[in-house]
Amino acid sequence: MVDIRRHNAGFCQDHFLEHARNQVARAIKEFKMFRTDDRLLLAVSGGKDSLALWDILVDLGYDVTGFYLDLGIGGYSTRSKELSISFAEERSAKLIVRSIQTEHGFTVPELSALTGRVPCSGCGLSKRYEFNRAAIEEGFEVLVTGHNLDDEVATLFGNVLHWNTEMLGRQMPVLNERVLGEGKDARVALVRKAKPLVKLSERETAAYALLRGIDYVVEECPMVEGNTQHRYKHAMTQLEEGSPGTKSQFYAGFLRKAADRFRDDGANPADVTKVVACISCGAPTVARDGHESMCSFCRIRALAMTRKAESARRPARRRKSGA
Repeated sequence: MVDIRRHNAGFCQDHFLEHARNQVARAIKEFKMFRTDDRLLLAVSGGKDSLALWDILVDLGYDVTGFYLDLGIGGYSTRSKELSISFAEERSAKLIVRSIQTEHGFTVPELSALTGRVPCSGCGLSKRYEFNRAAIEEGFEVLVTGHNLDDEVATLFGNVLHWNTEMLGRQMPVLNERVLGEGKDARVALVRKAKPLVKLSERETAAYALLRGIDYVVEECPMVEGNTQHRYKHAMTQLEEGSPGTKSQFYAGFLRKAADRFRDDGANPADVTKVVACISCGAPTVARDGHESMCSFCRIRALAMTRKAESARRPARRRKSGA
């Protein structure tokens, strides 16, 4: 029996699996995430959420390909990659595997050490960049992620707590594609993004994975300690335990009553002029003082590679001076 307190209901195995699939199908329909003929690229981490979502989308008949990005986080990355590959092989599903080390010359731990940024910051920036890049290069219409209700509520809580209005404007189950240029020069620079798990909690996706026999990475990323997002998630979970339904009410209420107040779909001509193509990779970025700009990822990559080169030269200088 799977007990879901916010619904005041308990489900047997078969009915719970049906419930989970129905919740995903409802989210896709309610928020008009994608069509059955769209090609979907699913960001896969080897964790319960992305693998459970992959399983559900396949069952619902969608054309979905997994995408795993090796972040180079020691044994954790090795294990998560193996599980992602095993999942795909067992179901004859399509999986694309790339490595941030191969693509850019550094791992996430190295990126943090070279730039001084906290690991989760550099990791998140790298994943967003590579997910979008892969979707565009491989010709997918929609990028799908496994963010569940708990993830979205924790993010919303943090953004409201700090009144981060720019991020509140992007706190949506679907973000439309961003096109740069006009006429024949127009091109998709950011693909459409969708989060079909927003109606399912973390506990529900874990239960789904368990009942479906999905082997996933149980341990947390070793670099996540002290992550602010986890503290927000813990705080909201405590509220949920005392008052079941708090998370879904908070999130649904925001989408229904407040989200449109913060949204920016590029409808304001004054805002459109602020978005330009990165001078290095072509991705959308904000113009700085009206001049050509470099996107956040290209800036941090340039800084990392500069410091990596400087670090490689220091031993040679010491040997030369010692001689």
